[in-house]
Amino acid sequence: MNDATIGLEGSEDVIIRGAEHADISGIVRMLADDPLGAGREQYSDPLPDAYLDAFNKIQGQGGNDILVAQVDGAVAGCLQLTLIPGLSRLGMTRALIEGVRVDSKYRGRKIGELLMRDAIARSRAAGAGLVQLTTDLSRPDAHRFYEGLGFVHTHAGMKLSLD
Repeated sequence: MNDATIGLEGSEDVIIRGAEHADISGIVRMLADDPLGAGREQYSDPLPDAYLDAFNKIQGQGGNDILVAQVDGAVAGCLQLTLIPGLSRLGMTRALIEGVRVDSKYRGRKIGELLMRDAIARSRAAGAGLVQLTTDLSRPDAHRFYEGLGFVHTHAGMKLSLD
C-alpha cells in the first residue's frame, strides 16, 4: 500500500509511510519515552548498532514493516506491522502490530488512531484475516484505545524471556 496523507480536523496533515533510515532515531526516542521503554531501550547519540541492524533485518524481510506518522516533517508516531502466513484457519494470514507509539507532544490529535487504521487497511489489502496485538497489562489507557478501534480481549498472552 502506498503512503497515505490524512488531514486532521483543524490541524496539519499527517503522512503515514514506511520508515526510512533517517527515522530510526526518532522511533527509538519514542520507544524509550515511556515508563516501560525507559528500562529496556537505549536512546543515545549515536544509537547502538543493534537498532540499525534490526531495522535492516526488518526491511529485508517481506511482510514486515515499520510505519511512521509524519507531521510537518517530524516523526510523530510509529508501529511495526508484520504479516504472518499460517496453516490454521484454512491457511489464514494474520497481521501482528507491535511497538505502537505516539510522540508525547502529538498525543490527543488522533495520530495513533490514524496510524492504526492505516495498518489495519494495509493488513486487509494484503489478505490478512485478522489483526492481533499484545499490550502490557499495566497500560489501561492503551487497552481502552485498542478497544475503541474494535479490538477485543479473546486470548491470554504469554511470553518467555530468552535473555
